Amino acid sequence: MAIALEGRPVARAILERAREELAEYVTQAGRPPELATVLAGDDASAAAYVRAIHRTFDRVGIPVRDVTLPGDVAESELRDAVERLNADPAVSGIIILQPLPRHLPAGIASELVDPAKDVDGVTPYSAGRLAVGLPALPPSTPAGGMAILEHYGIEIAGSHAVVIGRSPVVGLPMALMLIAADATVTVCHSRTPDLPAMTRQADILVAAAGRPGLVRPEMVKPGATVIDFGVSFVDGRMVGDVEPAVGEVAGALTPVPGGTGAVTNAILVQNTLRAAWAALGGRRAG
Repeated sequence: MAIALEGRPVARAILERAREELAEYVTQAGRPPELATVLAGDDASAAAYVRAIHRTFDRVGIPVRDVTLPGDVAESELRDAVERLNADPAVSGIIILQPLPRHLPAGIASELVDPAKDVDGVTPYSAGRLAVGLPALPPSTPAGGMAILEHYGIEIAGSHAVVIGRSPVVGLPMALMLIAADATVTVCHSRTPDLPAMTRQADILVAAAGRPGLVRPEMVKPGATVIDFGVSFVDGRMVGDVEPAVGEVAGALTPVPGGTGAVTNAILVQNTLRAAWAALGGRRAG
């Protein structure tokens, strides 16, 4: 059976370092940094994510300010709300929860946040710096996946990594981070012909398609490391993109739940501190 790459020990290590760094920051700044969440509408998954953010940030001692907007919010109202946060020196980081109501322009979240406060790496500025290898605040979900690989000593350099999914917040940045770590990377998606033939080549297989049970045992190279970013609910149960039976073939596998999700919010804490230090002039973001 595959080794379970549990996320909780990774998150604990990140948060312990964050507590130490927060104490140093407060000594210099006189107050803790603050994260602002912007939630428009009543999407249950987005609301649950806000609650999870609060739990993680409370453990460290970083306050979270919630901005809640109605589902029929006008684009101008959303812009005004985010601009006020951009201008507020007490706010070190901003995250706009997805999905936004459908009447709002696609991609608007990436346009509104001040890049200096973009703690989830969604702005073109952050994405561009990541793409060319400059210091940047990375998207918290793929950065969490990289933290798991590092924590468990998974060899990345020289490995062939296959990423299923090309979203700008998970699949693509994960591919860029793996390339930066000297992996050879193949990105697959819904138009990839013969997906199993590609995934069977992977030393590191990353599933970020949002399709429950997409990755089956016959698609996995024996002994491969599998990172499952999928989060779906089937019959009231949280499942990933990877079938549990893959654990009989893989060498290591992140469980769902209890894998990558546990690390995402810890990375968000880390990014908030980095943004705060950069604004203070004490450290550089990224």
